[in-house]
Amino acid sequence: MPSLRGILASVADNETAAAEPIAIAMATVTSSEGYRGEARTGTHRFVVDEGPVDGGNDEGPNPYQLLMTALCQCTSATLRMYSDRKGWKPGEIRVEARLVRIGDGASKTEQVERSIRFGAQLTEEQVDRLMEIAERTPVTRTLRAGVVIDTVRG
Repeated sequence: MPSLRGILASVADNETAAAEPIAIAMATVTSSEGYRGEARTGTHRFVVDEGPVDGGNDEGPNPYQLLMTALCQCTSATLRMYSDRKGWKPGEIRVEARLVRIGDGASKTEQVERSIRFGAQLTEEQVDRLMEIAERTPVTRTLRAGVVIDTVRG
């Protein structure tokens, strides 16, 4: 699987995607009962669940929390890599993301509100550049473009 560094390099160089599909992430969730699932991705194992309001036991993050976590981590890692390459010292990078739903029924829309803070003092130009980079992280681009989901019997 390509590394985040490799994906970032591709984004920075505006390379075109290869014609052959390349798996960049895989995950498996097994659920025996209820809404609790045992998630596995690479060498990592963790519990996912729904909250009590949705019928779960809140034993782990729910799918939307995982989605927001993915966006935050990708943003943070990308900004750290970019800063390292430039020799900048942003200190702690804190990324918060919130998925909000507006309206209901056919008029319903969803949007992500993302905020980014840096623990160290950066110049206005550095912060502006990092905010531009945040708009082009791999997960940001994937969410903005949408994803084709092909479901087949396993």
